[in-house]
Amino acid sequence: MAADLPAEPTRHMTFGRHEWSMLRASTPLTLSATDLDALHSNNQVVLLSEVSEVYLPLSRLLNLHVAAARTLARVKDAFLGRPAGRAPYVIGVAGSVAVGKSTFARVLRALMARWPDHPRVELVTTDGFLLPNQILEARGLMSRKGFPESYDLRRMIRFLADVKGGVAEVAAPVYSHQGYDIVPGGMQVVARPDVLIFEGLNVLQTAPSAVVASDFFDFSVYVDAEEADIEAWYIDRFLLLQRTAFQQPTSFFHRYRDLAEPEARRIAHDIWTRINLANLRENILPTRERARLVVRKQPDHSVTEVWLRQM
Repeated sequence: MAADLPAEPTRHMTFGRHEWSMLRASTPLTLSATDLDALHSNNQVVLLSEVSEVYLPLSRLLNLHVAAARTLARVKDAFLGRPAGRAPYVIGVAGSVAVGKSTFARVLRALMARWPDHPRVELVTTDGFLLPNQILEARGLMSRKGFPESYDLRRMIRFLADVKGGVAEVAAPVYSHQGYDIVPGGMQVVARPDVLIFEGLNVLQTAPSAVVASDFFDFSVYVDAEEADIEAWYIDRFLLLQRTAFQQPTSFFHRYRDLAEPEARRIAHDIWTRINLANLRENILPTRERARLVVRKQPDHSVTEVWLRQM
């Protein structure tokens, strides 16, 4: 009889919300309710209690990581006999469409920038690295927008390499959600930040024998929730945009502005199922295990559990 195989080691330490909140220690709350009003989205409100119990422990952990990374860099520079440098600390934030990763990244950026050791914190999203619609249409990829093949990966990798390499100013393309396309000539310039938060769907994607975005990350977070909850959030957001942004003639989705709610829900469900759910299952969710930290949300968007990778 074959010997029993050893159990697979547990990859993550799991913290309930209360356990995690205790790791805040004495980290001060530096955001007000007014500050939060400018950071959350219309369909996702972040409460101060969420900041205190979830974001502050994470910002404390990241602050410790930044300090440790700088110490290690100084040791390496001393060993090589070269002047001490200071490479930006890069944090990747991944997750599905509509899961709330953009709001998560904005709040995290605001908190990280209030630590005195790294006040210059930049946030860049991968939307700007999507291929222009003209190219997507020519390649038959408009229905695959957000999938790995719809991005200018070479440009994304060059951007991250230049930032991590300390280039004085690095430009990232800008994307318009209103026009659903890259803004011609639009650029976001990043100038040697202390910390860069890089947020997007597939930032933890791997590829055989190739450099990938996560090669430049010092830390990574995956924002997670049940599929049914994310779909509900996506549909709610679609209905909200139908009453607001879609009403603008410049909106790519202007044609949906006058749909009755049942039809709008049907179309939103169809888009979610054909594109976003397929991308989640094929490309995004499989990368969750690669994240250093996973935040698990419940139906009201509040974080109920945190997983911290220990290996």
